[in-house]
Amino acid sequence: MARTGPTSLRTTLRALPKEAQLLVALCSAAMALWAFALTVATVAFPHIRKFDEHVLLVLRHREDLSVPIGPHWLLDVARDITALGSSTVLLLLIFSVAGYLLLERRYGLMTFVLVSTFGGVLITIALKDYVGRPRPTVVPHLVAVESPSFPSGHSFLSAVVYLTLGALLARDTTDRVTKIYLIGLSATLTVLIGLSRSYVGVHYPTDVLGGWVAGSFWALCCGLIARDLQRRRVITPVEKPVPQRVTRSTSAA
Repeated sequence: MARTGPTSLRTTLRALPKEAQLLVALCSAAMALWAFALTVATVAFPHIRKFDEHVLLVLRHREDLSVPIGPHWLLDVARDITALGSSTVLLLLIFSVAGYLLLERRYGLMTFVLVSTFGGVLITIALKDYVGRPRPTVVPHLVAVESPSFPSGHSFLSAVVYLTLGALLARDTTDRVTKIYLIGLSATLTVLIGLSRSYVGVHYPTDVLGGWVAGSFWALCCGLIARDLQRRRVITPVEKPVPQRVTRSTSAA
């Protein structure tokens, strides 16, 4: 009798009915929303603020708080990484992708990318204004900032843009390794951008955590919508007509 190995979680989820798969996705979204709400609730706790400030102080030299720990080149790397989550870079990326989709005549997907990403921008602005948490003052800022601190806009928007684009690209390939690479790359970029914000001293760790959770929640919701639109063939590629070959017919003499 042949032995069967344990069924993977992915295979199990795929074997579930569509309604059950949707229920699992909605539960995941609800958990992400609950985690974000919990993070918002704990921001005002004095112990949380002490923890945040302690982490920022650990990342600096005691003799000079304007100097971060690590080799001298690490600060330049952190600034370069944090720039990947800036509004300038993300806007260039979004419009570049939108331009490509426009040329490919994938109008539905182009509209979805623009709506999902700019929707994330509006959510970030609303959350920052609602919470109104001041920026850290325990260490000097190593990059210029102006907006309120919670949640980290770089962490939120990088999760929205990179995770959404990574998920959409992964849906266009059937190779499992390529899917893992795309999702892993987008997640790695999101994590590094968030960590760099605390390293340069412009965000508390809970700001970054809140941005990750809220951004992942929005990306998950966008992924569910994209899956439904893809099933209804709203954001599928436009099939270009295949040119027909014209053959000359020879008339009888």
